[in-house]
Amino acid sequence: MQAPAIPPTAFSRLPAALQNLADQRLKLDGLKLLGQFPDASVPLVVFDPQYRGVLDKLDYGNEGARQKGRAVLTQMSEETIKDFLRDIARVLRPSGHLMLWVDKFHLVEGTRPWFHGLPLAAVDLITWDKGRIGMGYRTRRRCEYLMVLQKLPTRAKGCWTVHDIPDCWLEKTPRTHPHAKPEQLQAALINAVTAPGDVVVDPAAGGFSVLRAANSINRRFLGCNLEG
Repeated sequence: MQAPAIPPTAFSRLPAALQNLADQRLKLDGLKLLGQFPDASVPLVVFDPQYRGVLDKLDYGNEGARQKGRAVLTQMSEETIKDFLRDIARVLRPSGHLMLWVDKFHLVEGTRPWFHGLPLAAVDLITWDKGRIGMGYRTRRRCEYLMVLQKLPTRAKGCWTVHDIPDCWLEKTPRTHPHAKPEQLQAALINAVTAPGDVVVDPAAGGFSVLRAANSINRRFLGCNLEG
């Protein structure tokens, strides 16, 4: 009996030049990497911008001194973030997902203008409890937030296959990078919206936690960071 055909994954349909860059820590401008992807070719993008806005507000008390590790990273203006989001919307396939990391400042100030005119809709929000207290002028920061956006048309059936992920996730991370993110949470979300062998894209990879999360569950990774 002939074995059933294995359906092609999003990764196998990418240009060979991109496939050759997979599962590496690339030192590259994320916009240049995104520019190499065909339209509607990717099921999932994870994006953790280095926001300029919040650092402009961290000039009270001693918070600025404690943000030195973050401050030395290349900052993104609002226009740069919009450029990334436009290209992310282009490369996502219909009903594909964008996982966008935001902090409390941007959650409160609002991110809606970033998506104006783009075929992206917010469909969920996950709170990441870091398990340790950070700084703050009034309340002390302990959480970050992951906005889940979906390229139109929005639908859950057939696009989100795991239904036991809580919307408040406790996970401590090692202090290996100023933007360290929870690998177990990211692996759970990657598993929910992609198939084995699919590709996950991260154009601002920071400490490359998404690379490790993707590889841990048999997904391919394409991502980069200016600092390598």
